[in-house]
Amino acid sequence: MTRAAPAFDASLAPNARPLAVLPKERVEAHLRAALAAGEGPAGAHCIHELWMRGEFAANIEAALAALWRSAAGSIPDWLPMRYFECLPTLYEVTLGFRSARRGRCNLYLVLLDFADRNRGPHGVYVGMSQYTPAQRFDQHKAGIRAAGSVLRRGMEVLTGPTLHLQRIARPEASRIEAQLADALRDAGLLVEGGH
Repeated sequence: MTRAAPAFDASLAPNARPLAVLPKERVEAHLRAALAAGEGPAGAHCIHELWMRGEFAANIEAALAALWRSAAGSIPDWLPMRYFECLPTLYEVTLGFRSARRGRCNLYLVLLDFADRNRGPHGVYVGMSQYTPAQRFDQHKAGIRAAGSVLRRGMEVLTGPTLHLQRIARPEASRIEAQLADALRDAGLLVEGGH
């Protein structure tokens, strides 16, 4: 008889990594349980943890597809919808930035598709707005004050890495936007925006 994996707090932000101390087999057991129960937040944390550990792309894509089949309505918006190789780097770099002052600005990242170029296959756009990241992405895609790179190549908003950079003061957001874009470039990512 197999023992059930003990519960964890699936309401935590992804950067908390509540499964980080568990061996891979336990994370996979949690994922199987989440898929069977249709629990989007728990499944998202499992996939996120495996992704952060460098799990093979095909395995992450299969797990994402299974989670969408079993729990589409409850998957948190911080889990990307598709695999891309630089997610661990995005978390590592963005977690190095903090804002001491609260305000009305939000930092956001957009996954860009450069598969048709030698630059790719992916890049990121760094931006700031008083709108939520999802609202601002929709504006870009509708051509409203749109950055050409997001309008033409934007695939999805990457909410998770910047959750801690929401509702911050405008001067802080401007500073962090530029510094974050530079830091991501220094980490080897293809970066647009960050003005």
